[in-house]
Amino acid sequence: MSSKKLVVATQNRKKLEEIKEILKDLHLKIISLADYPQAPRIRENGSTFKENAVKKALKIAKFTGELTLGEDSGLCVQALGGAPGVYSARFSGQAKNDDKNNSKLLKMLLKIPFKKRSAYYACAVALADKNGLIGVVEGRCRGKIANIAQGDFGFGYDPLFLIPKYKKTFAQLGAAVKHRMSHRFRALAKAKKNLAAYFKRGNVFDNKA
Repeated sequence: MSSKKLVVATQNRKKLEEIKEILKDLHLKIISLADYPQAPRIRENGSTFKENAVKKALKIAKFTGELTLGEDSGLCVQALGGAPGVYSARFSGQAKNDDKNNSKLLKMLLKIPFKKRSAYYACAVALADKNGLIGVVEGRCRGKIANIAQGDFGFGYDPLFLIPKYKKTFAQLGAAVKHRMSHRFRALAKAKKNLAAYFKRGNVFDNKA
């Protein structure tokens, strides 16, 4: 097994699997907070995805002493002034229920015509080690909010996030397509360069987003 280790500061199993899939060519040993039951609780109270990602990376890197990836992402809908934004996971309440979140979003957009349902997924990825913050990168993917949920793949708002080019939602397109164009893929593609440099050049990063 690879000696190169990366801790992903998340309890979200589906998000972890996506990150593992996108970073698989780096041959890292990727673990999560599930491997650290005593890890401190992280309050995601930042006003931006970037702030939350940095908070996760720094806090868990300090606790574990390991290279840590903090990620925060969500959906921003133009007709709702950018909501749900950083509240995406808990849009319908603290329970973090995907179905309830999607139902609430559809109700709020009930009278909004499809042409005005522009939205984007945003993702921020922060990297930190025991010495502090290394850098932050971000990625976005633009689309529309469908009138009804469609598809069985993915999680979160994927059944509603429609890619006009394909006329299908992320949940219909599946992982193979999503992982070539998603907000998370685009952010992690930038982070991958820094991760490779970190291990190759003795923990030296190109800190450009």
